[in-house]
Amino acid sequence: MNFDFSEEQKLLKKTVQDFLTEQAPLAVNRAVLESDAVYDEGLWKSAAEMGWLGAAIPEEYGGAGFGYLELVLIAEEVGRALVPIPFGTSVGLATEAILAAGKPEQKEKYLTGLAAGDRIGTLAIAEGPGPVKLEDVTTTFENGALNGTKIAVPDGGAADTAVVLANTGGATSLVIVDLGADGVTRTVQRSIDPTRTVATLEFKGAAGELLGGQGEGAALTQRVLDRAAILTAWEQLGGAQRAFDITQEFTTGRYAFGRPISSFQAIRHRLADQYVDLELARSNCYYGAWALETNADELPIAACNARISATHIGELTSVEMVQMHGGVGYTWEYDCHMFYRRAKHLGLVLGSADEWRERLIQHLIAKQAA
Repeated sequence: MNFDFSEEQKLLKKTVQDFLTEQAPLAVNRAVLESDAVYDEGLWKSAAEMGWLGAAIPEEYGGAGFGYLELVLIAEEVGRALVPIPFGTSVGLATEAILAAGKPEQKEKYLTGLAAGDRIGTLAIAEGPGPVKLEDVTTTFENGALNGTKIAVPDGGAADTAVVLANTGGATSLVIVDLGADGVTRTVQRSIDPTRTVATLEFKGAAGELLGGQGEGAALTQRVLDRAAILTAWEQLGGAQRAFDITQEFTTGRYAFGRPISSFQAIRHRLADQYVDLELARSNCYYGAWALETNADELPIAACNARISATHIGELTSVEMVQMHGGVGYTWEYDCHMFYRRAKHLGLVLGSADEWRERLIQHLIAKQAA
């Protein structure tokens, strides 16, 4: 049995990689980082034109009609290039929520815009620090009006459409809100990675519409988070691989005592450890991609595995990148800090690795009990 990607999928991956190599060098990320922009609008438009944003959206709603195997490869290359666009949030969170629960008219209205890049979506669930309790939210949605506050909304500075978890008469539900409408106040917060913003959203009588059935909010949100975790893991994997490659090249080209520093055990063994963990994370990401494409029953477990291992390798390679570059690794002029920023951001945006470990334990206990 062949567990590899097809030749057509590999060609798509190379096409995305070639485009981003030419159009999105790390200088593009730095330009957004050093400006007041919250994302690169030109790259966002290009991503839409090339069908990346609608890769998993059916053609009837303006999507490319590919599949999730193609989408994870695109996510990997977006992560590798540290592209400063809200790709994972709009595609992995908002789009997945609408695909899962939207009525035909809602899909026509929102998915078409998301696929074309005319809309940028996000998911707003957190209301305070610590793990999010999906069944215990204070934001309310009654008589078509949304009231409450959501914090740490991913890419909240760029999004114009939000899927919000709200209390609807004692049960949680998902609500779609236009962030440009009356009754919505947006405050962009400082974050470790300014190229991927977070924001506080305050709703005071904002107009919204129910997404899915009333009382289905917690289950739908968990479904979306599981699927987004796999896409984000591929983005983390791409960034980790790029950080490792740059570090390996740097240590091979830097000499001390007449030898490349990568030849010394203190460096060589650490590079070997990173490589092993990279391959373990890649294996878990493959498992997640298969589960996502087939909508397998073990998708929640696969999502936890991919999320935990990808978060680990993303943080490990970015930290080692800084350290192995020596004194220059801590400077603003070198690119190491950009990989560290993105790794930290992606490692928290869907909940910490510890939260996903606890979730994995609960899934395994339930599976054993069954």
